[in-house]
Amino acid sequence: MQEEVQIEVLTEDKVVENKDIILYNDDVNTFDHVINLLIKYCDHSVTQAEQCAYIVHYNGKCQVKRGEPDKLKPICQALLDGGLSATIE
Repeated sequence: MQEEVQIEVLTEDKVVENKDIILYNDDVNTFDHVINLLIKYCDHSVTQAEQCAYIVHYNGKCQVKRGEPDKLKPICQALLDGGLSATIE
């Protein structure tokens, strides 16, 4: 005869607050360069990257990627290494 045993497992849910990569305008980079980096690192479509580039140009900044901070850090660093001005906020 087999006994059924129920085991209660307590797990700790890790709540991760999503953050944004904010891209800032500068007077150095061309539209094409910004668009290419957004496509390459942020997985933007051409249209989405173009729209973000224009928003940055006319408004001074634009949210270009949202997600978990640990996943955003290498993306933001790649944008910085490409000469763009970006932060995680």
